[in-house]
Amino acid sequence: MTDKKIVKNREPYQQAYYPPMPTRFVRYMRTSVVWQFVRFWIINYKIFKLLVKSAH
Repeated sequence: MTDKKIVKNREPYQQAYYPPMPTRFVRYMRTSVVWQFVRFWIINYKIFKLLVKSAH
């Protein structure tokens, strides 16, 4: 005797099922080689700081 709740508002193709579309700026930042290069060095710098702290 299990009580199963039936969800009635699960219609297909509702707006809630689709992810938000990225803006033009977000698409640019994801594809920009210059920004990816900058992020690469920022992340490497953070990892380097972490390694230097752990070595002491």
